[in-house]
Amino acid sequence: MGEPLRLGIVGTGSISLRGLLPHLTMDDVQDRVNVVAVCDPVLDRARAAADKFGVPAAYPDLESMIRAGGLDAVSIASPIGLHYEQAVLAVDAGLHVHLNKTMTTTVAEADDLIARADQRGVKLVASPGELINPRLQRIKELIAEGAVGKPTWAITGAAFGRYHEEEARVRLGDDPLTNINPAWYFRKPGGGPLYDMTVYGLHALTAVVGPARRVTALSGVRIAEREFRGELLPTDMDDQTMMVIDFGNAFFAYVYGVAAGSPPGLGRPMIFGTQGMINGATLNGEIIDYPGRDIAETYGYTSPLPHVVGDHRTMEEAHVYEDVMQLVDWVRDDIPSVATAGHARHVIEIIEAGYRSAETGQVQELITSFDVEHARRSAVG
Repeated sequence: MGEPLRLGIVGTGSISLRGLLPHLTMDDVQDRVNVVAVCDPVLDRARAAADKFGVPAAYPDLESMIRAGGLDAVSIASPIGLHYEQAVLAVDAGLHVHLNKTMTTTVAEADDLIARADQRGVKLVASPGELINPRLQRIKELIAEGAVGKPTWAITGAAFGRYHEEEARVRLGDDPLTNINPAWYFRKPGGGPLYDMTVYGLHALTAVVGPARRVTALSGVRIAEREFRGELLPTDMDDQTMMVIDFGNAFFAYVYGVAAGSPPGLGRPMIFGTQGMINGATLNGEIIDYPGRDIAETYGYTSPLPHVVGDHRTMEEAHVYEDVMQLVDWVRDDIPSVATAGHARHVIEIIEAGYRSAETGQVQELITSFDVEHARRSAVG
């Protein structure tokens, strides 16, 4: 137990301003975690965020924040393409790390980061921790119990739309906290809907049915430029990807990350079987019961998470706050998280293999897995 975990936040963009900082500076968590510093290359934004949320220090970069000392851990909330190099800096400095999704952009990066963390004896928690949610835990149980018969196929995915360009609270204002340019979401490395949005569905699906084995895909750029406040933002990262994933024994999933448009009524996940289907919160059209269902029906999908209590239930990005608290519990109380770096690495391999398949025109065999016991008891085996 002891003193609260001293946390630094890397990046004061949308996820920090809407999620990490509001939750982690609430009075009810100060006995467990204190945000003691933030950093951002736009120093005015870092300082404004620190002033708004009562954070003692602001820095222009992670190196400066680490040199100043006084940290036990960091949450990395920078553009995805920067996650690896920043996590390496933190791990090599002996800091525990929470990485917002997606952990890295390649399996090689993930392998190196996990190995470094093991060598230094520090802990990694990687968002999104989908299996922390009690609804998904119950769905996993239902599939294993045969609630849909023999699973046959699944679908999950996400679409960009104009979500990032139109986040009014952080994009459309005139001060450093409300005029954040979203250009990185459409650029290499780390942009595109797979790394940014489809990652949730991939974590959820693999948490339920186990690791994937092969991937084939088509991918490209559909919208070459996006308009933001009169400026045209070029798209050089694929914004249209369609994947077919093989989980073994002829159980397949269709997974998409696209520029715009999604099937109506698609929950996370949608799994079909010989005796019905699970779609989000329903089994064959009937509401699935699970611990916290009444809370979820009032406040939303993430509200039954273990640390999402009281006012946290009405705030944005509660799942990201939960993932950080998983790291806090692991460091302070030695309670490991199911939001593991190994699971994140496997999802990263699926994404990376999808892009490689689209480039080569060949099916890609996957080599990573996660949680060996989980894989052994795969519901679709």
